[in-house]
Amino acid sequence: MAKDEKKYSIPTIVDVARESGVSYSTVSRVLNGYEFVRTSTREKVLHAAEKLGYVPNRQARSLAGGRSNVIGILVPGLDNGYIGEIVRGIDEDLAKSNYDLMLYTTHRHEGKESRYVTSITNGLTDGLILVVPLIPTAYVEALRQRNFPYVLIDQSDMSDKSSIVDATNWQGAYDGTRYLIQLGHRRIGFITGLLDLASAVDRLEGYKAALSDHDLPLQPEWVVEADFWQAGGYQAAQALLALPQRPTAIFASNDLSAFGAMEAIRDCGLRIPEDLSIIGFDDIPQAAIAYPKLTTIRQPLAQMGRVAAQMLVEHIENPDRPARRVTLATQVVIRDSCQPPR
Repeated sequence: MAKDEKKYSIPTIVDVARESGVSYSTVSRVLNGYEFVRTSTREKVLHAAEKLGYVPNRQARSLAGGRSNVIGILVPGLDNGYIGEIVRGIDEDLAKSNYDLMLYTTHRHEGKESRYVTSITNGLTDGLILVVPLIPTAYVEALRQRNFPYVLIDQSDMSDKSSIVDATNWQGAYDGTRYLIQLGHRRIGFITGLLDLASAVDRLEGYKAALSDHDLPLQPEWVVEADFWQAGGYQAAQALLALPQRPTAIFASNDLSAFGAMEAIRDCGLRIPEDLSIIGFDDIPQAAIAYPKLTTIRQPLAQMGRVAAQMLVEHIENPDRPARRVTLATQVVIRDSCQPPR
């Protein structure tokens, strides 16, 4: 049994030192990326580590004052394609930079979000990416005071001290509304997202601006607040369909809400797009396989994740690098869920 235990034991830095024939401190310097180690020695250590299957102890390295090479990412949940695509982009880019990913889900719970931020910044990670955080103002200042690298995705920040990646939410909603108007629609309902999020407000304002620019009145009852979830989209669409003069088209602030609205439309015995057109926002993978295939506003979600990862690594490796904002373009993706009104 003792032989089996030895056979399957996890290799340590001491084993790497013994295998490569150099000191423990030299192995530590090589694995932590320090300079001033001879190339031949570095290659010998790396070869030994690979041969033994050695994996650095991230926590020990962090406690010793070195980098953990782990990035924390804070997301509200993993149960929609929007978050999944962003995380995919982050993971793809971090893999190229030799960083691992540590994922935290908050389920939009204020206490969890603040607690996780505190935990993440206590040394086990080198930086943090926050995807649509609930209360960033409550802890962004704390991150700054600690000089802890972070990037916000799809979140407004009133200062120029935060690095942010987002998309043209206002323009995307404007373009989508204009597309419906060009098809001949004049009664266009709008399902919002959570209006405590800047992206949801921007989309609502883009919709309003398109109506105004085309001399169409804004009917308050045509705007229904929802929560970016499928059930919320269903309920919001029910409210729009119950109006004495229902809209001929519905613009949902994200694809999940659009899917819920499509269910409500069908449950009322109406056809899409023959009786009512619908457009979404995000272009998550499910949009292309829905029935009918959903016309939507594409956000480059995976690219947003990749850019955020690149920005964070830059901040980690160059702490004095100034914060910046990168806004990626949206575009209308025309599929099968819209047509001129009858």
